[in-house]
Amino acid sequence: MPELIINARRAAISETLEVRRILPFRERRMVGPFIFMDHAGPLTLQPAEVTAMDVLPHPHIGLSTVTYLFDGRVTHRDSLGSLQTIRPGEVNWMTAGKGISHSERFEDPELLANSSLEMLQTWVALPESDEECEPTFTNYQPEQLSIYSDKGIWMRLIAGKAYGLQSKVSTHSPLFYLHVRLDAGAKLDLPREHSERGVYIAKGTLEVSGRVYTMGQLLVFSKTEHPTLIAKSDCTIMLLGGEPLGERFIWWNFVSSRRERIEQAKADWQSGRIILPPNDNKEFIPLPESKFRTTSRPPEPEALS
Repeated sequence: MPELIINARRAAISETLEVRRILPFRERRMVGPFIFMDHAGPLTLQPAEVTAMDVLPHPHIGLSTVTYLFDGRVTHRDSLGSLQTIRPGEVNWMTAGKGISHSERFEDPELLANSSLEMLQTWVALPESDEECEPTFTNYQPEQLSIYSDKGIWMRLIAGKAYGLQSKVSTHSPLFYLHVRLDAGAKLDLPREHSERGVYIAKGTLEVSGRVYTMGQLLVFSKTEHPTLIAKSDCTIMLLGGEPLGERFIWWNFVSSRRERIEQAKADWQSGRIILPPNDNKEFIPLPESKFRTTSRPPEPEALS
């Protein structure tokens, strides 16, 4: 049996884009180093609605953001000057470290033509020794990611190690993150080499120890539990977890092992010390006490020292 079942809650990340928020949860902030998980869609979009979903430039510290799509297109811009449209099966891995800002825009012509979107974003907390590292951004193509398939089972290893697979995605601590599809009736054991493990059901229904769980639920397991997942219908699930990093503070988009570092990040964003993306610097998201969209901001410094 799972030690905890987390039901996704609704949350807004832009003026019109609502998501299912899975982590953090009041009874369980993290699963391994994973401290945040959102599931957007599946959405059928009207062209007039698309730009209103844009997630304007906003800051992060102390974490890596991991963006993965089932459907659609998203354009990423960040304060390093990166410009990347992510497509299904690719991974955008952005490590914020001491501070970065980025935007996610729904402007790609293929998204507008197909009018559909489904995406997941997770945040991975950084070890204390890496919390103030230099920010980086990398896009990984599908051919760089390991695939495994067997009768009724297909999986792509997004990051880390599991089931004898090793991802080329660069990480800072031991973890695993997989996209798995199970045909109805297929069975899968969770990997055993990790201390904390979670199963998020993105589509379909799963049976575990005689109980049935459904879309939008995250099942959390300890290392002593060795469950077998049985697909009651065709399923899409995300497996994630790893080794715990210790206590973390989280406020808005900031994660740190030190409460005072969160306060510094608030002041840095308020004053413009975290710069905006040079190719998307006309508007931004202020600290949460204000509205989603604004264009007034103090002059930007050169960069973080």
